[in-house]
Amino acid sequence: MMMIQIPTDVPNPANNTPVNLNNPFEVILYVIAPILLFVLYLYLRKKSRSNKTTNESDEK
Repeated sequence: MMMIQIPTDVPNPANNTPVNLNNPFEVILYVIAPILLFVLYLYLRKKSRSNKTTNESDEK
């Protein structure tokens, strides 16, 4: 009865495989890229905040 409810085109826990860290593409995709995106986000956020403070001090 439960097998009838599982969609065939959607990944489900029965057919997923773990991340293979021996594959360089998967390391870049699942480890390095998220870290770089997070660092870029922090950099742009800090830059945006510093621009706001310099703009506010220029207006006074």
